[in-house]
Amino acid sequence: MSRHYLPTLGRMPVPRPDTPDDDPTGRGPLQPATVAVVAGRPERAPDQPLNTPVTLASTYVAGGEVEYGRYGNPTWTAFEEALGALEGGRCLAFSSGLAAVATLVDLVGQGGTVVAPRHAYNGTIMQLADLEARGRLSVRLVDVTHPDELVRACDDAALVWLETPTNPALEVVDLTSAVAAAHDAGANVVVDNTFATPLRQQPLAHGADLVVHSATKFVAGHSDVVMGAVVTGSQELYDVLKKRRDLAGNAPGPFETWLALRGLRTLAVRLDRSESNARALADRLAVHPAVEEVRYPGFGGIVAVVLAQGAMAADLLTRSTRLWVHATSLGGVESTFERRRRWKSEPATIPDGLVRLSVGIEDVDDLWDDLHDALASIPSPSLPPSLPSSSS
Repeated sequence: MSRHYLPTLGRMPVPRPDTPDDDPTGRGPLQPATVAVVAGRPERAPDQPLNTPVTLASTYVAGGEVEYGRYGNPTWTAFEEALGALEGGRCLAFSSGLAAVATLVDLVGQGGTVVAPRHAYNGTIMQLADLEARGRLSVRLVDVTHPDELVRACDDAALVWLETPTNPALEVVDLTSAVAAAHDAGANVVVDNTFATPLRQQPLAHGADLVVHSATKFVAGHSDVVMGAVVTGSQELYDVLKKRRDLAGNAPGPFETWLALRGLRTLAVRLDRSESNARALADRLAVHPAVEEVRYPGFGGIVAVVLAQGAMAADLLTRSTRLWVHATSLGGVESTFERRRRWKSEPATIPDGLVRLSVGIEDVDDLWDDLHDALASIPSPSLPPSLPSSSS
């Protein structure tokens, strides 16, 4: 078995908020955990609410900048200010992560080329494949952990799409080098920061043009919201993306945005706990005889394990736990897992026995005991698997 730990990326300081009200200490840059709590709050004045309320409005009194509910909402604005402050740019909220992905990919002109990781979020790859099949653009899937391969693929590309860590392989990309290679070739760079979150990585600080999030995951953090977001440091790109969002009507509802903003306030404590649990579980799984490989980048709440007996063992594991829930998606307070190759669209380069664990905030010993008992149910190679009971 191998213990596949990848180097931890550097953590960037969050830029100082522009307004004194957002930095009540007046002592310079705030730490990210503080920014997550204080950014995007209502104006500090007598009898103002501490929290941004849900604004349920389809239209507004004429004469202002918004006019209509498709163009803006105060609840969106608060969320966008908070996530934008964490990433160091301007944010736009979308109705889902894939709505954000679709809007970004639409920046590529007809027949343009998109470079993307061979291992990436399934929805992104499926969307790119669909556009390629319809002749809208061409796609080059590459191993982004090999710099030479990435440099060659960037030639004549319009857009380079990066994930780090990748989903579900948990490969880490040297962002600074990858962004430089893309820019040298004249391409814009998008980084999906869903796994790392801005508390562990800020792609704009590495030179990326755009950052995308499935806010459904760690940002909202409670498995009750479907939402996406894009952040950029370019006013030109922001204006183009906002216009396209306005025309397509793919902004989120105000209640979903309010839930995501409330989740963002606790991101730091949730991520710290999830990360601590993930690190402890990775250590224990690495020495378990049923485990062939553990992939953990050294940060974050996602762990991937490859079971020695492949798909059979992985499927049995996901059916044998009491606390861990077999479910897709990730980043919630509860611990979930799934065998990724159960999806036919997952690439064959992902091991058949790979199980992606989204580690929650429960007690780590309870999580380990549940996993340990489930792993014990996997028969040795010399014994046939036990048949399920009639109640299964």
